[in-house]
Amino acid sequence: MIIVDASVTLAWCLADEADAYAEEILERVVDEGAAAPAHWPLEVANGLRSAERRGRLSEEDLAQVRSLLAGLGIEVVPVELSTAAGTVLDAARRHGLSAYDAAYLDLAAFRAVPLATIDGPLREACTRAGVERV
Repeated sequence: MIIVDASVTLAWCLADEADAYAEEILERVVDEGAAAPAHWPLEVANGLRSAERRGRLSEEDLAQVRSLLAGLGIEVVPVELSTAAGTVLDAARRHGLSAYDAAYLDLAAFRAVPLATIDGPLREACTRAGVERV
C-alpha cells in the first residue's frame, strides 16, 4: 500500500507528463493498492478540467482516464475536521505546505506507508518528516 497524490495521478492521465517514475508508481498501485485523502478526487478532477480547457486532454482521452482511474480502486480516506485542524494543519505549518499537500503527508505518516508524489516541496517535506517516499 502506498499513498498517492494528485501530481502523480495526473501524470498517469496526461501524455505530456508521463515518465518512468509515474509508470513505476502506477504498477505499484495495481500490485499493492493505494490510498489518498478525501480531497484527492477533487484535486484530480480540477487538474483534468484545467488540462481539458488548455487543449491537453480531449473527450476521448478523458473517457480513457475515467476508465483507468475507476479501475484502480484507490481508497479515498475521509478527513475529519479534528484531523484537518490538528495534525494536518500542524504539518502544513511545520513544512510550509498547503493543507492539501500536508494531508497526503499526514496520511502517509499515520499509516506508516510510502508517499508517491512528483511535487518537489512535498518530497522535501517527506524527508524532513521521516516519511518514506516512493
